[in-house]
Amino acid sequence: MEVQVFGVRKSADTRAALRFFAERRVKVHFVDLNERAASVGELRRFAQKFGVSTLVDHDSRRYSELGLRSAILSEERWLEKLSLEPLLLRMPLVRNQQQLTIGAAEEIWNTWYAAAKS
Repeated sequence: MEVQVFGVRKSADTRAALRFFAERRVKVHFVDLNERAASVGELRRFAQKFGVSTLVDHDSRRYSELGLRSAILSEERWLEKLSLEPLLLRMPLVRNQQQLTIGAAEEIWNTWYAAAKS
């Protein structure tokens, strides 16, 4: 089993995800969004499954700083904005092959781990 985790080191949920997989000795490819932004294509994969509004952290400080509370943007424009401003994302974004999660989802990660073990 190998997972890909998108997030920033300052995010408590991202650190929790990294710790979760490390404790289970699962190989993790961590993408620090402060160093390398997620591509629009990668974000589109999450948006197709969950919707763009689920990707956006409406409670984040960056969301308020940019004045996006009243913004009306197309889905494609949101994806571009999220690629440029990673602090707008709900974190972590975790991918295990074709399976995806947004935010802390330990129950789902446990299912992945159990399936990989068996």
